[in-house]
Amino acid sequence: MKIAVTSQNRKNVTEHAGRCRKFWVFDVEGDKVVDKQLLELPKEQAFHDSSPHDAHPLDDVDVLITGGMGSGLAQRLERKGIKALVSTDKDPEIAVSNYLGGS
Repeated sequence: MKIAVTSQNRKNVTEHAGRCRKFWVFDVEGDKVVDKQLLELPKEQAFHDSSPHDAHPLDDVDVLITGGMGSGLAQRLERKGIKALVSTDKDPEIAVSNYLGGS
């Protein structure tokens, strides 16, 4: 399973997913994180600036965790089979851990 977390400053969970261009992508096997990589997108690939009909670098993730998103992005992710989750956690690793733990 792949989990992406919005993190524009590379430290905290970003609250505006549509404009975010930096994502921590966690590879998970079972309930354990086995890899974590930073994905940096050009401006035209931010969700707000890209077409929902085009392929996107995050199309292969299973879950997107963010501090906030609009209904349009939530629907776009749902159509692509990506579970959208708004979290109050500020630390990306804690957000992923809480998701995996069912919190």
